[in-house]
Order: sequence, then structure tokens, then C-alpha cells
Amino acid sequence: MFIGPNVFLWLRIQTAKKQSDKREIVVGTAEDNRKHILVYLFAMLLPFYSQEIYSWRDFGATIAALGFIIFLFWHLNLHYMNLIFAVGGYRVFTIAPPHDDNPFSSRIPQVLITRRLTLSPGEHIIAHRLSNTVYFEIDYESEV
Repeated sequence: MFIGPNVFLWLRIQTAKKQSDKREIVVGTAEDNRKHILVYLFAMLLPFYSQEIYSWRDFGATIAALGFIIFLFWHLNLHYMNLIFAVGGYRVFTIAPPHDDNPFSSRIPQVLITRRLTLSPGEHIIAHRLSNTVYFEIDYESEV
């Protein structure tokens, strides 16, 4: 459960780098997602809860707990939260683009994984696209 998703994420980052799949993100407002770390820690520590599976009832309780974790990550859009990012000094920001006359571009929030400590309104950032709404800034350290 830990190795598979991280290998997939590493492969996706490598593919985005090789294909130079970069996009420019303009910051309207930025929210630091460290407040979600409690949910993340709860979800990561719950599997370490000792549960013996001697009966169907115990097995069902374990499946229900794992289903709850998956639901939390999916519902709260926390698929980008990762312990490796935190150890590597990365922060996760939810960015709302600046409001403009385009009815579509100003309504879709984006997630940026970066080593920056803060983001300013109006700032332009070039980041690698991991999905339609998740971006990873690799080159920030070389710009500083």
C-alpha cells in the first residue's frame, strides 16, 4: 500500500520531466494544505492498528477501516499528500486562479507541490503537470 503508489507517482514525475509537460500557473489565492496533515496521519496510522482477522466480523471491520481511509482521501482530494514530499521539504498548496472574464479558468482550483514557503497573488509559476489539476514544481531550488 505504500510502495505501489509511490512508484507510480515517481514514474509520473519522470514522464512529465522527459516529455517537458510544463504549464504556467498564475496564482490568484493560495491555501497551504498543512491543515490536512491530521487527516493524513490518521489515515496512515490506522493500518498499524492491530486487528486479528479470525472471523468474518474482524475481516469486515478491517475492510471497513480501509474503505474509510480511501473515502477520506478521495472525498478530500488528498491523493497528492505524501510522507516523502514532507520529508523532502515540499509543501502542498491549493491555488485558485485570478478571477477573469473566462468562466472556466477562474473556477478550477489547482494543486501545486513545491518547496516554496509562500505564494503571492499574481505570481507566475512554471510546473510539471502530473494530472489535470495537480502540478509539481521541480526547478524552484535552481531559480533561488
